[in-house]
This record gives sequence, structure tokens and C-alpha cells, in this order.
Amino acid sequence: MANIEKLRENLERRGFKTSYFETAQEAVDYLDKEIDGVSVGIGGSMTVKAIGLYDKLKTHNEMHWHWEGGTLEDAALAHTYISSANAVAETGEIINIDGNGNRVASLIFKHNKIYIIIGVNKIEPDFDKALWRARNVAAPKRAQSMNAKTPCAAKADKCYDCNSPGRICRSLTVLWGKSMMESQDTEVVIINDEFGM
Repeated sequence: MANIEKLRENLERRGFKTSYFETAQEAVDYLDKEIDGVSVGIGGSMTVKAIGLYDKLKTHNEMHWHWEGGTLEDAALAHTYISSANAVAETGEIINIDGNGNRVASLIFKHNKIYIIIGVNKIEPDFDKALWRARNVAAPKRAQSMNAKTPCAAKADKCYDCNSPGRICRSLTVLWGKSMMESQDTEVVIINDEFGM
């Protein structure tokens, strides 16, 4: 079982803000109040889709999500950016793997506010286990959901570090701390349920 208190303490020590909710609905209600009247970009995130956040926010924000007809470019220029993570270590590291690089780039630079939404299934005790999860659990499941022609999608059991044209894990980021940009805030929104891959 994840140690949420330890996770929040370590994330906050690294400069991230954190919030915790027992249910997805509580998290959506919170974010719906926090994000108002701004442009919002969303990265490819099964978690965001699963909790229904897009439909709530689109009523009073300018939304840019390539899964809903938006463009990656407009999402990259948005005031606020929302994504998930492939894994988060209780020691405070946030790990993401990406194919196009749009999501990992947006979690690093440009936006005034970034929200990283995670379910407890994404939490691992330390960096090595979080990295292993991102590569060997999240990436193969995502490749399989995209019908990628890769060994990991065929077996959905681990990363084969393949050189397939359909490979979706082409870049990896580790957030060891909040950006040095004073104008940028990053908040990790933790939900006590399992979402995403």
C-alpha cells in the first residue's frame, strides 16, 4: 500500500504542490474550481479521460486536447497543462515516457500551471521501482491499447527496448523538482483510486 503521507512530504520538499482526494469526483470538483477562464492543454492521459475532467472544464475554459480535436501545438501554448504520470516514487520523483515528446516537454516548460493527476496505482516506493513501472507496466499497456506493432504490445509483459517503427517510448523524463521558473507551479493531484495505465 502506498505511503501517501511520505509521498506528499517528499514531493513538497522538492517544490511541488500536492492535493489529495478520496474520490475522483472530489478531485474533478476541486480542479473545476481551480481552473477557470484560461486556455488548457491536456496531454495523452487515460487518467484524465477516466475521471471526466475534460467535459467539466470545457464549459468555462478554452480547451486543447488532441484526443478531442485539438492540436498538440495549441496544447503546448496553453496557460494551464494537465497530464498524468506513468509512475511516481514515494521519494518524490515523477516519471513519464512519451512517443511524440509533447507531453514530457509540456511537463517541463512554458505553462503557468501544471497539474499531474495520479491514481494510487502509479505510486512506487522508490525511483528504481517507479522507473521499472513506467517502462514495464505503463508503456506496454499503452502500446497495447494503441495496437502498436511492438513486442511489448504483443505480450504486454515488459519493455523489450525494441527498435520497432511503432515504438511509443521514445523519450523519458524524470521531474526531480519544480521548475526554476518562478512563474510556473506544478501540483500533483493524488486520488485514492486506480486510474490509467
